[in-house]
Amino acid sequence: MELLDILDEFGNYTGKIEERKVVHDKGLWHIHVGVWIMNEKGELLFQQRSMEKKINPGKWTRTGGHVDSGETPLEAIQREVLEEIGVKIPLENFKLIKTTKEEIYIPKYDVINRHFIYSYFAKVNYKLEDYSMQKEEVIDLKYITIEEMEKAYNNKDEKYSFIKWKNADNLIEQLKELRDSI
Repeated sequence: MELLDILDEFGNYTGKIEERKVVHDKGLWHIHVGVWIMNEKGELLFQQRSMEKKINPGKWTRTGGHVDSGETPLEAIQREVLEEIGVKIPLENFKLIKTTKEEIYIPKYDVINRHFIYSYFAKVNYKLEDYSMQKEEVIDLKYITIEEMEKAYNNKDEKYSFIKWKNADNLIEQLKELRDSI
């Protein structure tokens, strides 16, 4: 059972804890984390979501997930990376690049997703064969260039989850700056 801390609309902890399903059914505020993992060539790691996932099945996205009750966002992103792709990135390698507030209603599943998203960046020296996928979550991995990501965004390539994100164009520019600063 996945328990999440409940926040108010301003991102403050309320002291309440609920099951993940209840959080989405009631549209309660919570925290989600994601990380853009970049290799030494400046390519970004994308994972293909399992076809069994309720939201964005089969789509390519970054690694991420919910922050469990009592966990910090930084601890959560390290745990999610270890669970989903089988590598333990040191906490000091994660750089918080932005925090956003988002409300999404998914009518198909009657899910209200209200969350604060902590977006991280991490530079690694891993090759694809270094990863170990959690089959319930991830069915494939690949590295792509930021330019390929930008092309997918401009072409509205439905295989990628980020093409529907608000300000994805700004994110792409930010990732280019991070790549160029390393």
